[in-house]
Amino acid sequence: MNRDLQGRVALVTGASRGLGAAIARKLAANGAKVAVNYFGSQEKAQHVVEQIRDSGGIAEAFRADVREQADVNALATQVGDTLGPIDILVINATGPQPFIRIENLAWQDCLDQLEFFVKSPLFLAQAVVKSMKERRQGRIINIGSEVFERGVPEFSSYVAAKAAQLGLTRSWALELAPWQVTVNLIAPGWIPTERHANEPKEAKDAYARVVPLRRMGVPDDVAEAVAFLASDAAKFITGQKLSVNGGNTLE
Repeated sequence: MNRDLQGRVALVTGASRGLGAAIARKLAANGAKVAVNYFGSQEKAQHVVEQIRDSGGIAEAFRADVREQADVNALATQVGDTLGPIDILVINATGPQPFIRIENLAWQDCLDQLEFFVKSPLFLAQAVVKSMKERRQGRIINIGSEVFERGVPEFSSYVAAKAAQLGLTRSWALELAPWQVTVNLIAPGWIPTERHANEPKEAKDAYARVVPLRRMGVPDDVAEAVAFLASDAAKFITGQKLSVNGGNTLE
């Protein structure tokens, strides 16, 4: 399968750790020049950059709050000036994901999630789509979640925002198809990363028992799916949701 990304520029948001870091490393391993976006930790982002460089790849770190339009516009300009026009946009950045009962759920809790999964994707897409249309090529890949299919109680603010993100994906895919720009979404299951370091082993084991493959995934599983959708092997795939969860949802 051809996953040669030589000569292409990828921007991965929220790439200083977890799934984002794994995606950045995988895209670089397939030849892309990678912009590692971060907000909180320059040190962690630079560590990802150094890992990529040590493996022979090309990467730079860029700080931006992807919830702020001015930051996103500046980010796109900086990436373009440093690495070249963005060919692959991976929308991965996220924030806290609290469980909140309906009785305690505030509208602001919903807005906090929409900031990452509707507002940020909108600003990011607007920052890259003009160039993608002009060049008649581009990949926009949202990182979603299986929670939309599974529901998940006391998690409605996050579930609703992830549903909205899938809606953006489907609508943008049809809108941008005439310019050969594809838009897809990858929906991981629960894949432990640094943010889950304090989760009890019992909870992870309980989740793994109900996954048809009887195990949890690893960040590289998601990264491989991103590399596929970013490549020419997926040039005829758009508007789709690819679940990476061991069969935990069937659609």
